[in-house]
Amino acid sequence: MSGRTHARVCPERTCVGCRERAAKTELLRTVEIEGECVPDPRGTLPGRGAYVHPALVCLDQAVRRRAFPRALRVPGPLDVMALRRYVEQAQGC
Repeated sequence: MSGRTHARVCPERTCVGCRERAAKTELLRTVEIEGECVPDPRGTLPGRGAYVHPALVCLDQAVRRRAFPRALRVPGPLDVMALRRYVEQAQGC
């Protein structure tokens, strides 16, 4: 026996809002485009990404702690209105 398991390992990422680790598929990738933090649900936009749970609680925590500019390595604040609209729409608010 080699000790290897046959189960597929899914990649994990850390939510910048609540700082909990979760499967990459459970989190929403965000990227910075022209000073705006935009959602990237398919994960195909170019650039550095930050991951957040698609919940307003985690989004508010990330904004309050200024986690998006730090995670995306950009100077200054980012506009998160497009991201907030996407999360609200996903939650059905």
